[in-house]
Amino acid sequence: MTQLTTKIKLYANREIDFLKDVILQDDGDGAYIKEWNLDIAQPTIAQLNAFEAQANIVESNQAQVQNRINEYGSIAKQIEYITENGLDAWQTKVAVIKAKYPKE
Repeated sequence: MTQLTTKIKLYANREIDFLKDVILQDDGDGAYIKEWNLDIAQPTIAQLNAFEAQANIVESNQAQVQNRINEYGSIAKQIEYITENGLDAWQTKVAVIKAKYPKE
């Protein structure tokens, strides 16, 4: 199941400030919209649930990107790798990491 925040971002088709634009609350039964301060209509649960499949892809891709970043290492480590092994070797390493963590 995807995050409510992801579905709201997809519904609004923009980045959301969840401290100002949309306030969520969870009283123990799952998150819900407590306050809606956007200039578009507040979505129904059914409208948000319609974004479930798309939200799954977004969240999966975010996880894959984070895995790639972790495996690439810091920028300093990448520069050191390029300096010691050459740009072609680094590009090959990046291609292997991208293949290991593909995005949808």
